[in-house]
Amino acid sequence: MAKLILILLVALVFEAIGVVYLSKGIKQVNDVPKIGAVEIARVIRSGVTNINIILGIFFEALFFAGLLVLMSKGDVSFVWPLTSLSFVMTAIAAKLFLDEQIVPVRWAGILLIMAGAALITWSEKNKKEARSASVTQSDASSHLSL
Repeated sequence: MAKLILILLVALVFEAIGVVYLSKGIKQVNDVPKIGAVEIARVIRSGVTNINIILGIFFEALFFAGLLVLMSKGDVSFVWPLTSLSFVMTAIAAKLFLDEQIVPVRWAGILLIMAGAALITWSEKNKKEARSASVTQSDASSHLSL
């Protein structure tokens, strides 16, 4: 499980970096005053040539690759909820790199997300311990019946 957590943390760092770059890039593209073919073409052209958006997509792709590895090795019911820790990483990255102000209520929400992730990790550990104990008991009872 430690290996999965390490992969998850690296992937979450990639996602936080990606979100910071995407945020910077999309702010450089500017608002869309009205929806129309010309305006959509302008936004797309600005987006695909903006280095921050390109880097954001790159880091999000690295996150997605990490997520694929995690889902191939662990239960989705364990892995997917832990990706909510990206909210924590992203909030910290936004504070550090985008100078965003995070009010105490948001920090409280982030703490709740962390508590939820801790519960999920704890439940996975208990599930494995219960499985291990069950195997040990069945081995012991099979030896007794011989």
